[in-house]
Amino acid sequence: MSQKQMKEAFVSNQNGTSVLEITEGLCLPALCVLCRGLLIILSQHLCSSSHNSRTRFLVDFAFLIVPLVTTLTIFSSFVLLEYLVAIILGAGLLYEIYCRRTCYARMPFPKICEKFLKVSLESEHIPAISCFRVVNSAFTAVAILAVDFPLFPRRYAKTELYGTGAMDYGVGGFIFGSAMVSPEVRRKYTKGSRLCYLTKSLYSLWPLVFLGMGRLVAIKSIDYQEHLTEYGVHWNFFFTLIAVKLITSLLLIIFPLNKSWIVAISITALYQLALDFTPLKSLILYGTDGSGTRVGLLNANREGIISVLGYVAVHMAGVQTGLYVLKERSHIKDWIKAVYCILLTAIGLFISLYIVQVNVEVASRRMANLAFCIWIVASCLILLSSLLLGDIILSFAKFVIKEAAVPCSWKLIQSPTANKKHLESIVSEAKRKEPTLCLITAINRNQLLFFLLSNVTTGLVNLSIDTLHSSTPWALCLLNLYMFTNCLIIYVLHLQDKTVKFW
Repeated sequence: MSQKQMKEAFVSNQNGTSVLEITEGLCLPALCVLCRGLLIILSQHLCSSSHNSRTRFLVDFAFLIVPLVTTLTIFSSFVLLEYLVAIILGAGLLYEIYCRRTCYARMPFPKICEKFLKVSLESEHIPAISCFRVVNSAFTAVAILAVDFPLFPRRYAKTELYGTGAMDYGVGGFIFGSAMVSPEVRRKYTKGSRLCYLTKSLYSLWPLVFLGMGRLVAIKSIDYQEHLTEYGVHWNFFFTLIAVKLITSLLLIIFPLNKSWIVAISITALYQLALDFTPLKSLILYGTDGSGTRVGLLNANREGIISVLGYVAVHMAGVQTGLYVLKERSHIKDWIKAVYCILLTAIGLFISLYIVQVNVEVASRRMANLAFCIWIVASCLILLSSLLLGDIILSFAKFVIKEAAVPCSWKLIQSPTANKKHLESIVSEAKRKEPTLCLITAINRNQLLFFLLSNVTTGLVNLSIDTLHSSTPWALCLLNLYMFTNCLIIYVLHLQDKTVKFW
């Protein structure tokens, strides 16, 4: 067996893990983001000098990237222990901040909370959405290389037919996150006719066409290992993005934005009915001749082409979520209600997932069936609600510490019923002194470049090193070095105010 065949066999025929284990791992980054913000606030209060670019990068890397690497590798069986450490650290930092508060020092806690609930937040930019997209990007970057090493648990790898693996979440999470900030949600194409809107949407696809074709040519020319049942012979992630964008652009011309959830439910329900009562499922699994043929364009890429329907539904659900989250809200208490609604929806979807998996069909990434779509949307909503809740707690810490400023977090703005002098100082001073040194902002700014860079460096590592026989310490060092290099390049570009965009 050749090295290529050994690597392909190493990532194939996996059955995944439980939904609960994946959900536990997804919520941990939200705690890490919160701890990082609390540490920045406390250090600003204790130290007169602000952090330089090197220090801030190392802090962000230690809190955002290293926990992801360890959770997906050596601490995969100790996620609850990681939660315990993060909760203790976060609670300790928050307690220290509260004890050292420079505002409302003599006021009892209930009164402080009452005033805090009346404070307004900047609604134009939602930090949780940026964090959501960065967490997904970082998770994908770690996983695509880690899966080739023995220290990566096989239960986290992409499943062959049925089941839920941590890596199965990646594409769905990326599509959901992109949908939340799509031009339609941000009302970017509000002027002009529908034809003009469609033209602009089509024009924005050319970089993806270029990247998809480039990846296809590169993979085939160097004979790089592939997981054939993931997308097919020629199809890849970029082609899925192109197809999803094309279909959803047409759907959003026909249907109102605020009815996206109805479109999502309709597509998944009809698609599942087609899988159950037509030969569609057999086509995906065994091809047109029933023997797994790869002859012809459809047979060669049947998984990638047909699964687009499921990802279209996920995108439409992301559009509906983006509309809800970006809705203008006046006070902290309104955001608490929003988090409650998102969390409640996620719980409802997880209950629906259980019912569907028991009575209809188990989740399948290969088909992107009804259960898979429900799982992706529910997982995304859990992560989003966790990040929003963390932002609210971080805002409270900023509320009680004068001039506290954390990059990629909410700005407190003037509220007529609150302490005017205090809030004016928060707005003016924090806005003037807010640091721009932030790895989250850097990755979010050049997210596509970060993804491409991760893919290229993953390929270089695989071509240079025998990943299958690497020891755990060596693999762990290599993974951290790989992420450190990718993050550093993106961070330097951000410091130089560079955005790599071709359209």
